[in-house]
Amino acid sequence: MIKNCFALFVILLAAQASFGQAGVDPLQGPYSLKDRYAILKAKSQTYENYKVIKESALDGVWKNIQDTLAAKEAAILQSKQQINQLKNEVANAQTMVKQKEATFKGYLYDSEHINVLGIDFTKGFFLAFVGILIGGLIGFLIFIMARMKYLDKSIREKTLTISLVSNEYEEYKKKAMEKQTKLSRELQDERNRLQELRRS
Repeated sequence: MIKNCFALFVILLAAQASFGQAGVDPLQGPYSLKDRYAILKAKSQTYENYKVIKESALDGVWKNIQDTLAAKEAAILQSKQQINQLKNEVANAQTMVKQKEATFKGYLYDSEHINVLGIDFTKGFFLAFVGILIGGLIGFLIFIMARMKYLDKSIREKTLTISLVSNEYEEYKKKAMEKQTKLSRELQDERNRLQELRRS
């Protein structure tokens, strides 16, 4: 009879716990990982010094962590693709510069011997033309270098952000494992005490 009453009491407590957690679902809504953890902790029932958490809610938080890491990895992959694209652009720009330099050398050679349609051009006019061309190339190179510097800074900031998130996740994971180990030890201690009480 006492066992039946105790079982009924436990069932009523479980029902109350399930109704008590029906508020904010940590699996839904635009929450950060820290917010989801706080909601999960706040909405879980407390038994003595322990928190009772639904497996589905815990699985959902774990899925959100995995989704966040997948998004970070996708961002890293996209950054790598952008870097490769920029390298290709720089290679093309270098090829263009080399072609222009070759053309410039040709112009220098022709400047000493230029004759178009029987009209001779002065060296001063030709050198001024080449100077304008070189100025344009230098401006183009400065623009490419400034863009590369900006993109390099942006990539370094993204890499630092990803590193910080990874470190926070590892620290959270380590703390969670330590708590789980501690709870397991305390649970085993309680079981041992109960067995000793039953024996006595």
